[in-house]
Amino acid sequence: MADFELPQTNQNEILWRARKRLLFFGLPWTFTVYRLNKERLLIKTGFFTTREDEVRLYRILDISLKRTLIQKLFGLGTIQCHSSDKTMGHFDIINVKNSYDVKNLLSDLIEKERMAKRVSNREFISDPDCDFDDDTDH
Repeated sequence: MADFELPQTNQNEILWRARKRLLFFGLPWTFTVYRLNKERLLIKTGFFTTREDEVRLYRILDISLKRTLIQKLFGLGTIQCHSSDKTMGHFDIINVKNSYDVKNLLSDLIEKERMAKRVSNREFISDPDCDFDDDTDH
């Protein structure tokens, strides 16, 4: 009997895939692979023992781009992500080519996913002292 394989739909279509590159010469000789689809960012690391982390795009709160002088020389950049994901938290997409374009693609996808899921910033507030009830004493 053949192995079961899920059909690839537009939702699972990989929109961007890249390897973390070495800082010098920008060569993709590492064991970290980044994949991005419409709903998630997946980061697979390791050679003997592999680990795949996933973050839903609507959970990413903020992104920024950092490029050192050496990264600029080799056409690389690091995208810093701050998320509300419990396992991923704050993480970096390190030494990727076309980092400016990737950051813009990621930003657009995050915004679309947050709009589609109707997620607002208020849902990420984690202040236990904050009370959103409309009960006010008069």
